[in-house]
Amino acid sequence: MILSPDACRADLLVIGGGALGAFHALHAVRRGLRVMLLERHGAPRGATVRNFGQVVPSGMDRQWQPHGRASLEIYKSLQAEFDISVRQLGSIYLASDDDEATLIEELQQINAAADYPCELWTARQCRQRYPQLRPDYCRGGLFFPEEVSVNPRVMIHRLHRYLNEQPRYQSRFRTAVVSLSATAHGPVVATTSDGGLYEAEKAVVCCGSEFQTLYPQMFRSGALQAVKLQMLRLTPQPGISLPGNILTGRSIRRYESFSQCASWAEIKAREPQDPCWQQWGVHILFKQEVDGGIILGDSHEYAPADRVDQLDFDIRNDINQFFVSEGRKILDLPSWDVEAAWYGVYCQTNDPSGIFTTTIDNNIHVVTGIGGKGMTSSAGYAHHSLQEIYHD
Repeated sequence: MILSPDACRADLLVIGGGALGAFHALHAVRRGLRVMLLERHGAPRGATVRNFGQVVPSGMDRQWQPHGRASLEIYKSLQAEFDISVRQLGSIYLASDDDEATLIEELQQINAAADYPCELWTARQCRQRYPQLRPDYCRGGLFFPEEVSVNPRVMIHRLHRYLNEQPRYQSRFRTAVVSLSATAHGPVVATTSDGGLYEAEKAVVCCGSEFQTLYPQMFRSGALQAVKLQMLRLTPQPGISLPGNILTGRSIRRYESFSQCASWAEIKAREPQDPCWQQWGVHILFKQEVDGGIILGDSHEYAPADRVDQLDFDIRNDINQFFVSEGRKILDLPSWDVEAAWYGVYCQTNDPSGIFTTTIDNNIHVVTGIGGKGMTSSAGYAHHSLQEIYHD
């Protein structure tokens, strides 16, 4: 099938309509490029819509925090122009013991040196903002006022609506790319499952955890693994206000930013063993949506990219029960009724760069494996990625 020239030719093909692909498309349009985005589903349905919607550069190490901070500015500027569900309510890390209090004090110093605003709060200040916070849990908090939340089930769809209003941009959903070909100096040609042909000077492949269609041998190399996260949503609770992103002691003991702290190694060495925590990689996060519902989770299960089927499709009730039992130690809520539970799968790389990138035949650029950083850093990283692709 040969499409008309206007329909099939572009400067850049973007394959994948999740956050990483969509933000590549956004920045490419802003560069003045003609962009065609191809997405195999009718709408994004992977990790982009199955996460907390917390945009938290505070959780990132020195290498990735600049991309997260750039993302904050992009989210805010987009929101000023077009409602994509961004709310600037900040993030709080709640310390539950002396070790976690030490880590938030050390992280505050690290971020002060990096000129990233944050504030050490006393336990009393934390309870003033969060009256539901149990006094026997909180020793203090570290607050990041610049950070934002989005509704993950809304944001990406509104971003695509925004993109559709931009000149030089087109998209095709329900359009699965089954092959890509290019010569060293020629155009990239994408063939789709319906027989369509799309041609561009360059292509960016943001395929998420889809490893079976394009370049399966490359993804079996061992550099990538799939990660299954489970989370749940508590029923809406009128009159309860939990503003912003709430991260707890288990997050302090997990996030990469805290691994930069001077006391990290010593504290981790004497960390108590918890079978559920260790087996399922649980840490406790809260985020309240506009309707009063509260997202709570999450867990982590891992499998190599060539054995993704090791991750079953079950929602484990014991993990959900653990979320709720741990959550009750932190907040006093009128209801802990679970409205819904789900899981998502993202992929991550063991490469020190924190993302999987490779170039094929000069003009096909694979960008995936961003891990749990996707919602926080895709907007900023995509801008950096295009600078590298176009040798700025």
